[in-house]
Amino acid sequence: MEFMIMVFIPSIVLSVGAQIMVKSAYKRYSQVPARSGLTGAQAAQQMLRANSIPDVGIEETQGMLSDHYDPTKKVLRLSPDVYHGSSLASLGIACHEAGHALQHAKGYTPLYIRSVMVPVASFGSQFGQYMLIFGVILAGWGAAFGGMVAMAGFALFGVAVLFSVVTLPVEFNASSRAKEQLVSLGLLSGPDEEKGVSKVLNAAALTYVAAAAVAALNLLYWAMILFGGRRD
Repeated sequence: MEFMIMVFIPSIVLSVGAQIMVKSAYKRYSQVPARSGLTGAQAAQQMLRANSIPDVGIEETQGMLSDHYDPTKKVLRLSPDVYHGSSLASLGIACHEAGHALQHAKGYTPLYIRSVMVPVASFGSQFGQYMLIFGVILAGWGAAFGGMVAMAGFALFGVAVLFSVVTLPVEFNASSRAKEQLVSLGLLSGPDEEKGVSKVLNAAALTYVAAAAVAALNLLYWAMILFGGRRD
């Protein structure tokens, strides 16, 4: 029980803390208009055009902070506030997603690895822990195959954890590309706007760091149960 507390309390603190930081940064800089007057969609379009990427579309999608790049359909999907907004937060987030399109176009290896891992990682994140729990329960009841079920769940969950780790360089690199492009294309005016965009993107990056740390802590917990002889 003590070890479980040591794992889950930090997990909750990391998750909640990261969400608070990103929402706080977004709320603050979504109210600061960029002097260029460009919307997020326009800034992303300029970034794509400047890098000779004509085959990536930009669409509006619903939901707050639901922004993402779909490499299978080559489209940036931006939430309404980012798509239409002309704030520093809108420009930063939109160009971050355009940064993923640049990664795709230039064959950025970590993005390719992450894309390959998606099906197994998605299955592992959804069912890995359930298989672990079910396998441990079966083993506790004396079922011979319980251990095999638990180990299969552990392997699947391990892939999901690895996916969250591989995601880190992908997200950090996309943010770096966004900040560099925003400055080089003249879409930001002065250090104050650069600082504002950096704060938004750095806060967003923390959510991925927190997710990877939480996943790793959970994997450590299950490793202690399976290989350390713990059942509490």
